Amino acid sequence: MLANDSYSTASTNVELTCVPDDTTGLERIMLAAQGDLQRLLSSFFGRPIFIELIYAHCSPRLTPASSDNPITQSREVHLVCESCTVCVATSTVTITSPQCERLFLDEKFPIGQTFRRLNRTPKFSLLNVETQAIDGKRELRRTYKLETEGFVAEILEVFPDRDMFVRGEAWLMERRAYLDTTCTTTATETIPEWLSVCKGNVVH
Repeated sequence: MLANDSYSTASTNVELTCVPDDTTGLERIMLAAQGDLQRLLSSFFGRPIFIELIYAHCSPRLTPASSDNPITQSREVHLVCESCTVCVATSTVTITSPQCERLFLDEKFPIGQTFRRLNRTPKFSLLNVETQAIDGKRELRRTYKLETEGFVAEILEVFPDRDMFVRGEAWLMERRAYLDTTCTTTATETIPEWLSVCKGNVVH
């Protein structure tokens, strides 16, 4: 396990192991997020973070979710701020509780908000952290698992450009300006998927 969260009556300690040597303090906070990434990103950018559902493929719901009859869903969402995609999250969710089934599939709360509605702190396991360069941008990726009784999610998150954690507001405004210019000058030019979402933001 790459993250160890321990506490006592007098102290709290979060250890992240096997992360890149150049990981910044802010990136470490994001890597240690336990179902509250959307909230942290909103705090960082000082703006709402919207969930853009790209796809959701669910197994048949023939009977209420249970340990004997789990329901699974694979899904991809984009976390969007000012029309710019700041994180791409791909997940596999396993549901074995009717309450979790209702919150997640019927009321359509995202993963993090489902834990909040349950009023539970999930068990967090950081499985992998890596960086790579894609199209001249420095990606940061993490794979992790969130678990509580009746609800388990394994998630791959990709932060498409680590510069956003360094430049913050300036990065966001630069990307937004690029999006506005591109969308008005041509409808045929291809925009990298990580950069922006031109369609309206929808909260799921």
